[in-house]
Amino acid sequence: MIGDKGLLGAGIGLALVVTTGFFAVQDAAGGDEGSRARSALTVIAPAAAGGGWDLAAREFQQATRTESIVNNVQVVNVPGAGGTIGLGQLARLDGEPTTVMVTGAAMVGGVEMGGSPVRLSDVTPIARLTDDFEVIAVPADSPWQTLDDFLRAWEEDPDIPVGGGSAGSPDHLVAGQLAEAAGLDPADLHYTPHAGGGELTISLLSDAGGTVQIGVTGFNDFRDLIEGGRLRALAVVAPERLDGFDIPTTAELGYPSVDLVNWRGLVAAPGITDEDRAELLAITEEMYGAESWQEATDRNYWQPNWAGPEEFAEFLTDEEVRIRTLMTDLGLISGS
Repeated sequence: MIGDKGLLGAGIGLALVVTTGFFAVQDAAGGDEGSRARSALTVIAPAAAGGGWDLAAREFQQATRTESIVNNVQVVNVPGAGGTIGLGQLARLDGEPTTVMVTGAAMVGGVEMGGSPVRLSDVTPIARLTDDFEVIAVPADSPWQTLDDFLRAWEEDPDIPVGGGSAGSPDHLVAGQLAEAAGLDPADLHYTPHAGGGELTISLLSDAGGTVQIGVTGFNDFRDLIEGGRLRALAVVAPERLDGFDIPTTAELGYPSVDLVNWRGLVAAPGITDEDRAELLAITEEMYGAESWQEATDRNYWQPNWAGPEEFAEFLTDEEVRIRTLMTDLGLISGS
């Protein structure tokens, strides 16, 4: 069985701090001509601390440190625009062999949503690591006891808002698949985006009456609240039930088309040599096989789903087509 001017000025300042910190790390890692990924490695988490990408980056950091695979591993958070700010910074490090970035389905959507000039095909795929599953949940006092209860109510009232992460995220796309399952036009979906799982939780559980009555997010965002009884999980979007949780899958409930799975992978800068790519791949393979990473996978309810560089590159091409189609159906992007 199987995370006005004043505002403008603040935003610019934050961006400068993040960018300056990022390139300071690069100077430290790359200044020594003899330095390679085994001695100093930077892992970009293209989101703020606490999210799914950050969690994956820090579990990678911990595993490579614990197993002495890399001498010095640093995580740098570069948040914004569905991960595409981090992607853009990685693409600028042409030929730099000591930096990798965590990526996933949300970045594919972020590229499409924001019209990013940089795509995942512009950087170097290293490996896909895991699948990370979505959960559909309601407050414990919700009248909807099952997913069918909610879908029947939703069919009667299509204006019921569904909460999740940023627009174009896997949460949003799963909500669109749910709308189709309920017989609704996905373009009419009343989706309420949130900055993260914490903000979504507040919306769901506010004493004053939440702004949303149902949420879709990564399982780890809601796990503690489900275990504590404050949220009731209606379904997980996974091929099998998650070990230790009596939560049905969308497929076993009769909705196999609600199947979007988030995933985590690693990419490197463009223009690195074959030897440097092989070294980054070897580091990742050693980390992936280590006991500490396997423990992290179990702890976070991830599903191992390894793909090496060539297979990962093919997967990314297919994933771009799939997510672009879903986003077109939702009316988020033009079909042209």
